[in-house]
Amino acid sequence: MTQHPNTETQADRSAETRSRILDAALTEFSANGLAGARTESIAAAAGVNKALLYYYFESKEKLYAAALEMVSARVRDRSMAVFLREASPGERLLRAALEHFDRILTQREFQSLMQQEMIRLHKGEEGELPILAKRIFAPLHAMFQSMVREGIASGELIEIEWLQIVLSALGGNVFYFLSAPVWRLIMPFEPFDTEVLRARRASTVEFLGQALFQDRKRGAELAAKVLADMPMPETSEFKQKSII
Repeated sequence: MTQHPNTETQADRSAETRSRILDAALTEFSANGLAGARTESIAAAAGVNKALLYYYFESKEKLYAAALEMVSARVRDRSMAVFLREASPGERLLRAALEHFDRILTQREFQSLMQQEMIRLHKGEEGELPILAKRIFAPLHAMFQSMVREGIASGELIEIEWLQIVLSALGGNVFYFLSAPVWRLIMPFEPFDTEVLRARRASTVEFLGQALFQDRKRGAELAAKVLADMPMPETSEFKQKSII
């Protein structure tokens, strides 16, 4: 059955309005948390009246959940694109590590919301993290595990516990950004300077190419290939502070 053009236009407008509300909510919730966020601010940023927020999402809590799921789905889709790429497991591992670095660098709202959710979970509060873990992070974890096991079985990656390889690929990224305030005090550089970040992400992939591959020469070649294919994202608006 063919929809009337006016119906399609109305549906498009509705989807665009909902998207604007979610984007505005993401900014407000990441900055102020669920408790501190103001629906008036979200409505103003989205260019709608406050009543429309409740028309689409019923409550502040449901709007928060929808915004968190939206940004988490974006992360999932980017990661899945790496896992499903036509490449060897080792190359995909290097790409996953670099994508993770760039995610922390660019997805500040996601990092902030995940930190808030982990605090809520630690306090024993009911939050969104268990739902997100089941819907988004468990599938990503399974894909990562399968990829690493494939690389070990093929002889491309070193024979060691698969989880240690995952932690080695991702853990350094988290530690660097989390420890930025300390680096700032003890090192002769600004940890979030663009060129410092560029060097850090390159060193991350180059190290993994040397450390995790049976053939270190091949690992180095793949690291160079991945860095050439994945230039650092724009950081002109990057705030000079810890983002985890």
